[in-house]
This record gives sequence, C-alpha cells and structure tokens, in this order.
Amino acid sequence: MQPTFRTDPILSLTIRDGRVISLIHKYLTAGVMAERGYEESVEGVPQGGPLSPLLANIMLNELDKELARRGHKFVRYADDCMILCRSKRAAARVRESISTFIESRLHLKVNRDKTEVAYVGRVKYLGYSFYMVKGKCRLRLHPKSVAKMKARLKVLTSRNNGWGYAKLKGKLNRFINGWMNYFKLADMRNILQTTDYVWKSWKKVGTKFRNLMKCGIDRWRAWQWANTSNCISTKEPPYAERHVGGVRSVNTKVGDKCL
Repeated sequence: MQPTFRTDPILSLTIRDGRVISLIHKYLTAGVMAERGYEESVEGVPQGGPLSPLLANIMLNELDKELARRGHKFVRYADDCMILCRSKRAAARVRESISTFIESRLHLKVNRDKTEVAYVGRVKYLGYSFYMVKGKCRLRLHPKSVAKMKARLKVLTSRNNGWGYAKLKGKLNRFINGWMNYFKLADMRNILQTTDYVWKSWKKVGTKFRNLMKCGIDRWRAWQWANTSNCISTKEPPYAERHVGGVRSVNTKVGDKCL
C-alpha cells in the first residue's frame, strides 16, 4: 500500500501539531536520489525509510477500526495485513470490499498482485507459515525463509571469503542469534538439525575432533563423530544440545560454542 498526498485529513485526526504534518508533507515531496540523479516524488513513501511504517500505522489504524466493526478476525503489522475468513468465497468478497475501502476512504493504493486469497497453510506472513495440528494452528518456517537463511549461511561460511577466525565467529553469532530470536515462535527442530554449515566448514577429521572437544564432548564420542559426515546422533542426545528460543538445537549449540 502506498499513501498519496491526499492523506492530510486522516493525519490531522491523529496528529494535532500542524508543524509535524508540514514536516511529513516535506518528507513526502522531497524526492529521492536514484542511480541517475534526483527524481521527484509524485506519490508514495520511499521504501525502507523510517517514515513508511509510521505512516502505515497511522493510516491503517482506520482500517483496523473498520475490520473490527465488521467483525473480521485479522492481524496487521505495518502495511502487511491478513484477514481470516471461513470460506474462499467469503475471502474473495472481503478482499474486494476492503480494497475498495482502502482506496476510496484512505486514499491508499492496494498492491493487487500481492493481495491474494489462499488457504492459511499456504500463506507467508512475516517469514512464517502455518499448519494445523489437532485443530490448533501452529507456526513454522516458510520455505522461502529457509532458503534465504541457507543462502546467507553459505555466504558466511564460504572458504573463499578471506575472513579471519574472529571475524567469522562474530558474523555467524550475530546472524544466528538474530535469526533465532526472530523465528523463535516457529516449530523448526528438524530444519535446525539438518542445517550444519559450521560442521561442513571444519572439513578435516582433526579439526572436527578438536572443536568437539572444546564443546565439552568426551574424547571417545568426539572422535566417533569426527569420523562421520554429520555430528548428530539419532540414538542418544549429544551432550552439546540446548534449548534456543524454545527449540532444542544441536548444530546451533555446537557452532555457537566452538566458534
């Protein structure tokens, strides 16, 4: 959704200080620096700027009120909104009526390409997807989020990046901690157990053995695991496991502590 410059009446209902509204208007009309130089801002807010989520919350607060008035179940984060309906036909009807409300009453442009009707199990919302277990809805990682995570780990653990040990340790720890904290609500044990880029980066048996010993693994088990392609034991839980964000993770612990 992109706000146009006809938003002053709605902003005035929330923001009483005219100087703030004037400053927002100047931001909207300031233009942007593109690859070939300066470009005027005809409509919309520059993506990634601090003003975009702020205006989205101010403007779409009216959408929240309208959805609540109609009795819909919904969730919204900035300009990402998901409305829950009982049937596909009802969802299609709500999509059209809410799109009309947003464009005619709030003067926002709805991205029709990204506005879709789908079963909740196929929806991607803030990197999460959903599935049903015994009548209850649970969270899991969307395949695109998993692919993005693996691609980032592949770049970080590349043997050709030329980073030193300390720099690699810092970058990996920051990425893993941030990623785990963001997706801590998802059920992802199987994905974590099959993601072992740190283990692969150790490469040689001797390197694996020494690093496993640093993790607190006993000598016999460390040597046994060092001679396998995967450090996870399916019969007995390894000593190096812990709970990270509510999910028991083997590889994250080994990589986090040994690095």
